[in-house]
Amino acid sequence: MQIRISPTDGIPIYRQIVNQVKYLVASGRLVAEEQLPPVRKLAEQLLVNPNTVARAYRELETAGVLSTRRGSGVFVSDNGSPLARGEQRKILNDRIDALLTDAQQMNVDTDEVIEHVRRRSRHLKRSE
Repeated sequence: MQIRISPTDGIPIYRQIVNQVKYLVASGRLVAEEQLPPVRKLAEQLLVNPNTVARAYRELETAGVLSTRRGSGVFVSDNGSPLARGEQRKILNDRIDALLTDAQQMNVDTDEVIEHVRRRSRHLKRSE
């Protein structure tokens, strides 16, 4: 599981972990029944306090994204992830908003952005 945190971006670290795990589940990079690293191991990897990771895991469990099994660990919930389509749309909307904001600041109109997205999409499909 690849998570990157930025202590300087103004978003609490536990929230960054929550957001990234939600993204990984919604994108299919983490699948139902997949085990996540133990709290201490992930805390060591991220160089954060274990309580921060524990808080993120608790919030994800409350949201139905993760489930904890005593003695076994933390797993992606198998109850048909509540993140699927709704969370995918939210993630895409957030990224589109950021892209459009950047384009507006660079005086690039929406039609040009859309055409650039189409070109990049064709490029990605060719490189698969």
